[in-house]
Amino acid sequence: MLWNEPESPAVREAVAREHAVVVAALTELEVSVQLRARRLAGASAKRRYDAYVAQLLAFKSMAPFEFLEVPGTVFRLAVEQHRTAAVHCRSLDRLHLACMHELGVRRLMTNDVKQAAAARAMKLQVVSPGG
Repeated sequence: MLWNEPESPAVREAVAREHAVVVAALTELEVSVQLRARRLAGASAKRRYDAYVAQLLAFKSMAPFEFLEVPGTVFRLAVEQHRTAAVHCRSLDRLHLACMHELGVRRLMTNDVKQAAAARAMKLQVVSPGG
């Protein structure tokens, strides 16, 4: 949504069709870290970086986005999900799936094939706009 990637047009179209897009605090952190990493690696000039950060903040007051906090119990839930999971996924993906559970979210928008497989194994609906 912030910088152009091959799947960006499809993602923007998919978001526009949604009445609500939940953005957990974990997602906000992950995007912020990626933005800073791009800046530090020289992939974004200071002015572009500042514009990205401003746009991320603007999303907080823009429909259909709903930014939500997650309880600290999400970490314990992620550990439990990992122990019982039929499909393996990375730690951060497991935390995202635990956030979904904690927030009562049943649909995941992702283009990550492994994360999507783990979500489907948990009987979650997956929307893959770029895939």
